[in-house]
Amino acid sequence: MTIDTAFSASANPLGLQRVTGRARVRFEKAGGTVRLRDLDQSGSAKVRIPKTHGDAPLAVFLNTAGGLTGGDSLEYEAGVGEDAQAVITTQAAERIYRSQDGPAQVQGLIRVDSGGLVEWLPQETILFDKAALTRALAVDLEGDARLLAVESVVLGREAMGEDVHAVSFRDRWRIRRNGQLVFADETRISGDATDILSGSATAAGGRAFATLVDCRKDAETEIDRARDALAGIRREGLNAGVSARTGLLIFRLVAENGQILRAGLMALLEMWRGARLPRTWYC
Repeated sequence: MTIDTAFSASANPLGLQRVTGRARVRFEKAGGTVRLRDLDQSGSAKVRIPKTHGDAPLAVFLNTAGGLTGGDSLEYEAGVGEDAQAVITTQAAERIYRSQDGPAQVQGLIRVDSGGLVEWLPQETILFDKAALTRALAVDLEGDARLLAVESVVLGREAMGEDVHAVSFRDRWRIRRNGQLVFADETRISGDATDILSGSATAAGGRAFATLVDCRKDAETEIDRARDALAGIRREGLNAGVSARTGLLIFRLVAENGQILRAGLMALLEMWRGARLPRTWYC
């Protein structure tokens, strides 16, 4: 099994203390029950396994530093064995603060064996003015494994009167099945984010956006259901669409602010999954 883990390093010329951390969790099915097989954590990255009622265990990643700035680095890894499933989320939104020393870096690694399912459902990332973030999600699927993954971004907190005029953001997705690339996506925002996202070809003035990917066999046959789901979450200040490719459904959401995006995204995820989101989403 191979996975792309390329991640650029950041210099620290000011000699400032930096946040680093790595958390890893893996579940496997044994005797008809999915159980925790491996858990490892270091630095500011932690993982909690709360008790849940249902077939899929829940893992909650958290950053004990409370936020990230330039030069900080976190890595989260989740995996499931054959025919196992797990839900992965975060304790809270990740906050990216003003950077004076290159980008913060966040890496997500997911490995799903044949017949398995990982639902990757982190809460939103909030970028503040002059924030810099390089984020990557690398996924390896084997056989008929399924992935449901979401990432969302909010530029500042509108309710607090925060504007984001200078930001450096790069988001990179790579999903492979049996070693073959099946989905690649790049998002880059560099400069005045408010101005860049004001155009009709970008976000039409929206300051919050999300991508949801459902990667599984015959996913494209669910396109009508996906469109019905988007019609069901329609609300003022939210634009959403879905496209289909072989084995993929790709949802895009853009909203006027984080509150509208969160409400629409939660409604979509609950409708699409047929289940409530992890409890941390409601705190």
